[in-house]
Amino acid sequence: MNIHKAAILAVPAMALALAASPAMSQWEPDRPINIIVPWSAGGSTDQVTRVVAPLLEQGLGTEIVVVNQPGASGSIGTQAALDAPRDGYTWTANAIANNATYAVTGLIEDTSIDDYAIFLHVANVPVVSVNADAPYADFGELLEAMRGDDVTVGTAGVNSSGGMALAGIREAAGGDFGARMITYDGGNPAVVAAASGEVAATTQLAVEQTEMIRAGQLRPLAVLSDQPLVVEGIDPIPPITEWIPDMPIAADYFGVFIPVGAPQEVYDTVEQVWEEHVMTAPELQSYASDRGAVFAPSYGDAAREVAMPVVIFEACARVARGEAVVDPSDIGIDCPEE
Repeated sequence: MNIHKAAILAVPAMALALAASPAMSQWEPDRPINIIVPWSAGGSTDQVTRVVAPLLEQGLGTEIVVVNQPGASGSIGTQAALDAPRDGYTWTANAIANNATYAVTGLIEDTSIDDYAIFLHVANVPVVSVNADAPYADFGELLEAMRGDDVTVGTAGVNSSGGMALAGIREAAGGDFGARMITYDGGNPAVVAAASGEVAATTQLAVEQTEMIRAGQLRPLAVLSDQPLVVEGIDPIPPITEWIPDMPIAADYFGVFIPVGAPQEVYDTVEQVWEEHVMTAPELQSYASDRGAVFAPSYGDAAREVAMPVVIFEACARVARGEAVVDPSDIGIDCPEE
């Protein structure tokens, strides 16, 4: 079973069903809507948002402007979306676990998953890759090198998918771990840095790496999954559990989020548009299959339910690693007792 099938089987059936009945009242936006992507252009969030934006334009009948506002592991752009007028014209996009846990790390104060209406589209998975000329034959050899102090790993920051992946590897592998994380303003520059040899490796998402892998500039060694990752034009990428059997795995869901507080017809209308224009969109399905993502659109309560495992996992991992400045329970996230 490949990662696509495995991840889809892990999604509750309700997450792929309709989350609410069609809207009864209709919002007719009279000006462009901004979606703030809090990462640089070309990264995973930016890529998929630019696929989804035209679909939303069709349904809403207005221009959707994707605005890149990177910095501080995505918190600067996210804060800008939260600070904007709550009139339905400023949204944000990200991995849901980021928006739900920024308060835990202190990057954004007094925020939680309850601050957003949630619209998810794909699930992503990190891949450990190295420069094509790197000496490591497989992930096991890279892991041994990581225990020293001469391996640099490019990510989009500690709160990014790549940063969390590296932290998870460090924790699951145990023992000494000297690999150094070098941070960039987004997944794309982190991947480019690995491809150019500026850093030795990257742990960013598959969707950010597939083009470089196909071009022979990156060599994938492992996917953070318990199943191989199968992507067209690329040899199957072995699961990291071949080397770290107890590596915890949680699907990483991405989407667009509308801060709460706008008129109810905004959310009702976007739910209807999501159902009619995104839930079965061939453009989004093609993007997912080509880039190594999982097509898994949902919204509302269904989206929240399917997202909570990764939200809990990332928030509680911060506590375990001593990175939390706010107890997850303060924002409604209960960590399992050890």
